[in-house]
Amino acid sequence: MKILVAKDAGYCFGVRDAVNLAKKSGDDFQEVYMLGDIVHNEKVVEDLNEKGSKVVASLDDIPEDKPVLFRAHGTKPEVWKEAEKKKLNIIDATCPLVTEIHEEIKMLESENRKTIIIGDHGHDEVVGIAAQVKKPIIISNVEEAKALGRMRKAGVVSQSTQMIENVQEIMSILMSKVFDLRFVNTICYPTRKNHEQIKELSEIVDVMIIIGSFTSANSKRLTQLAKERNEYSYQVVDELDLKDEWFNGVDTVGISAGASTPDNIIQSVTEYIKSLSN
Repeated sequence: MKILVAKDAGYCFGVRDAVNLAKKSGDDFQEVYMLGDIVHNEKVVEDLNEKGSKVVASLDDIPEDKPVLFRAHGTKPEVWKEAEKKKLNIIDATCPLVTEIHEEIKMLESENRKTIIIGDHGHDEVVGIAAQVKKPIIISNVEEAKALGRMRKAGVVSQSTQMIENVQEIMSILMSKVFDLRFVNTICYPTRKNHEQIKELSEIVDVMIIIGSFTSANSKRLTQLAKERNEYSYQVVDELDLKDEWFNGVDTVGISAGASTPDNIIQSVTEYIKSLSN
């Protein structure tokens, strides 16, 4: 059985840097505190917790002598201000590409445009982007775009892990509704590469495996893209979710993983599938 692993499967540089920073901070300070999970992967969160990273609900839950780590998804400005007011030691693990989106949407607002975010309602990254401006509109799908009224001037950014197809469909609708429309393509390069690779890979293998947490929007999008091209596509959290019968009579298996999936889990899944052909 031949196994093909997508070149850019797993951690993007933003997640890798954030996780490494959390590990280093745990070593340096014994404990480091975060408002929510650093990334959408339970295995990574459990591992970091063992190394001193603690998840809390409020800045009030953080001891005075311990640092707060702001996550890869971005943080609301008011939380930054509150942490600074409390004189907490702030460790910033925000993905630089997410920071760029924050700057872009503020620039659009400074041009007196109504700001629109194409993204998932309630997602941590989208919440952080929305907090940068006043009363942005969040659109997650075509139906929501169609329900918008006409407007004279608007600017659009997207969540960094959106599928280009969804963004294109929404933008085609917005173009008919907004007289002066400016779009900044903020889908990050690692996401675009991963999406393109899974489209190509899922079409040439018998079975496609996507590794990632079911809380990860990025992993779920990869699974969607694979299923659209290969009905024998399955999402798993780790090797324990694999079912041997998926691989009966199979010649080729493709593997990809969401941006929050660490290398060791990808390796474990790959090795288990290899063992089935022995």
